[in-house]
Amino acid sequence: MNLIEVKKILEDHFNEQPSNGARRNIIFWYDEEGQFALDIDTIELENARILKLHENNAFQIKYQLEKVDPDSNYLVYSPLPKPVHRDNWLLDILKYSKEFSTDKAVLIMRDFGVKDPALTDIFRKYLKFFDNQERYKKFASYGMDIFTKEGIHTAVMSVLCKLPVADFEQVVRKVLIGETKAQNKYLEAINSFGDPGSFWELAEKRYGYTDEQRSLEKLLLMLLVTHLSYNLEEKLPETWQQLVRLKKTDSMIFVNSFMNHTADSKYYDVLSCHAEEILKVRNYIDKWDMEKYLECDTFRAFDQAILAKLRDNLLEDIGEFDKYRRIINKRRTSHWFAELEDEYEALYYAVALLEAEKKTGKEIKVSTAFELVHTYANEYFLLDQYYRKFYLHYDNMSNKEHFAGLAEKVENTYAYWFLDELSVKWSEALANQLPQGYPLAGVKQQKNFYSDHISPHVDNDERVFVIISDGLRYEIGQELQLLLQQEMRGTAQLSFMQGMVPSTTKMGMAGLLPGKVTEINDHADVIKDGINTQGTENRQKLLSMKSQRAVAIQYQDMADMKRAEYKEAFEGNRLIYIYHNVIDASGDKSITEREVFNAAEKALQELLQLVRNLVNHVSATNIYITADHGFIYRRSPLQEHDKLSKHDTEAMEAGRRFLLTTAAFDFEGALSISMDYLLGEQTALTAIVPRGVIRYKVQGPGANYVHGGASLQEIIIPLIKFKYVRKDAYRATKVTVKLTNISRKITNRITFLEFLQTDKVEEKKLPLKLKLYFADAKGKRISNENIIIADSSSKQPQERTFREKFTLKDMAYDKSEHYYLIMEDEEESVEKIYEKIPFTIDLLISDDFNF
Repeated sequence: MNLIEVKKILEDHFNEQPSNGARRNIIFWYDEEGQFALDIDTIELENARILKLHENNAFQIKYQLEKVDPDSNYLVYSPLPKPVHRDNWLLDILKYSKEFSTDKAVLIMRDFGVKDPALTDIFRKYLKFFDNQERYKKFASYGMDIFTKEGIHTAVMSVLCKLPVADFEQVVRKVLIGETKAQNKYLEAINSFGDPGSFWELAEKRYGYTDEQRSLEKLLLMLLVTHLSYNLEEKLPETWQQLVRLKKTDSMIFVNSFMNHTADSKYYDVLSCHAEEILKVRNYIDKWDMEKYLECDTFRAFDQAILAKLRDNLLEDIGEFDKYRRIINKRRTSHWFAELEDEYEALYYAVALLEAEKKTGKEIKVSTAFELVHTYANEYFLLDQYYRKFYLHYDNMSNKEHFAGLAEKVENTYAYWFLDELSVKWSEALANQLPQGYPLAGVKQQKNFYSDHISPHVDNDERVFVIISDGLRYEIGQELQLLLQQEMRGTAQLSFMQGMVPSTTKMGMAGLLPGKVTEINDHADVIKDGINTQGTENRQKLLSMKSQRAVAIQYQDMADMKRAEYKEAFEGNRLIYIYHNVIDASGDKSITEREVFNAAEKALQELLQLVRNLVNHVSATNIYITADHGFIYRRSPLQEHDKLSKHDTEAMEAGRRFLLTTAAFDFEGALSISMDYLLGEQTALTAIVPRGVIRYKVQGPGANYVHGGASLQEIIIPLIKFKYVRKDAYRATKVTVKLTNISRKITNRITFLEFLQTDKVEEKKLPLKLKLYFADAKGKRISNENIIIADSSSKQPQERTFREKFTLKDMAYDKSEHYYLIMEDEEESVEKIYEKIPFTIDLLISDDFNF
């Protein structure tokens, strides 16, 4: 700074209005290095007089300022260092005066309101940092009230790491993240414009990291191993023990925060996997008891080991199914669960399927057809669902080869035990029933759907919607019913109907329409009241015979409709049939039949949204959802013994699971079902369906997904009656979770809290996922995070309890202040705070300790 600049700055200061009621401005200038000692006599200020302060004239200057001239502006210049308070004769004047300096560090301190001269060297160290206007403004934006050496170091590094707040924990996270890049720009910035030494000093103070050859890799290993020691019930390997530091709590909380960070957790994954390789974690895990690391999620290897252990136990027929479910449910809160969710879910459904096999026994009990239908609708359908869900997740795995053996076991259990056993027993029961005729007495029939369910609404002039989803078999319908109960306000009741045989789209769609079957023509089209039931236009004609305000529409024609278009399409109509085709469209094509379970998931979401739109856009109240037929599907290729010759039978229509013929023909391995149940006793038309799940030999691919036969999976049709009700009592709500500890005082840095899921999960009570942590009054987190997934459907309260371990940061706590247990609803985007419970913290031991 040159003399002209100094003169201008001083005159600007003297021109300012005196503060605190003073009559004038007095400015002290301690030019410690005497840079302007020779120039001071040449400076002439327009609006102030100059006094030169030396070692022995302090009293003289005091007398001049207070007695001789108490009115003029004065610059008091000293070429000496500023004396300490006890040696400063002019301290009382200095307190109501201003200070001037040409030292950039002092100018910066003055700008930030820093008055402690002990911090001058810190600011002088960062002159290069403050030389940049953008960095200067960012530092100022932190709004620091109290300046300390640690605070200044932290703020500088926070600016260089482009952080929104000054926080050393976030600095460490950003610097470690930089190691995942080709160039660590954060570390380079600290080396260039900050003080790398202060980074390591603070790392030692906060996390206990000391090492002669300090490195980010060693720091990472220390943090991760210390975090692991928090939950591992095995003794750490000797080579790892040296990595565990005394500052365990802050190290543990740092890793916990890093792995749970919304934006940065992906970098944690990269870093922890790198550390896992260095530490050779898997070598040790293989020697440990799985129960000893069930709480650990520092490394992905723990989840991989748990998955492998459960898989191997299932393959070895170790049937501890309750234990496996407990472990899988426990791992749902693991950091790695989201990445490995398909593996865990596939295991979950494999466990369910294999347990069902064990409970059922190798042989399904012989029953009457009537009994077997009801047993299927109440119990056996779940095995179809478990199988579908297993493959849904298996197909989504990135490393299927690890689960190929389990997939083979699931396939053998389902395809070669359940499907074969159930279908054979059902064929026997059905054969015994056929002399009394088809269909079964006492079972609701698809062919009577309109008269039984829809006609009463039409007769009462009530608007009714019917959604027919092609191939929506019973077990998928059951899942849809649960979704409707959970997602929609109202009631969703599930029942079943016995479907038509052959279980084809033509027959099923016809059965759901009003009218009397008068003919099945040469193309196997069903004619009702003289109208062909094929095609949307013909179906509308049949509906219009029952209501002049009827409409039939394809889902694909309304999938993109907005509210106004819904109103236009359905306004004034009272009888609406909507035709949806996702499952059958996928299964009936050889190139997509393998995707049929994915299609089922898509169908569920589309149907749920369709119901939601009908309710929200046109105030639909009565909605029925059903299907034309079900289906059989197995993943494994069919063998020759799975196929049956048609013996050149002449047929009106033929498929892999049926022949529709007038030829009198009976052969082993098939059942003949007269179509007289539709056409009357005079008809010679017969459906010949294979027993069991055997397919007729038909040229070409596409034999895994089939329908047309008379198996339970093909002919038991779901019927969901959804009724929208505005009352809150019919709206699903989440279960309640309460803290059960009576005390609201924490005396140990590590503390356990217990929570109770007060009500069980059921149709109108939904699971609740909570994130739990402690925070101070300003909202700053002071502990690790815990996740509670309250999804238990148990009636026993003890099975709905959660015991969570909290670790507080190593910091000073004011026992007179309130701190808060924050319970956040993970699935809420706006009102996230579920509950905020005040606590006091009065630690018996203030430093860190072993656990």
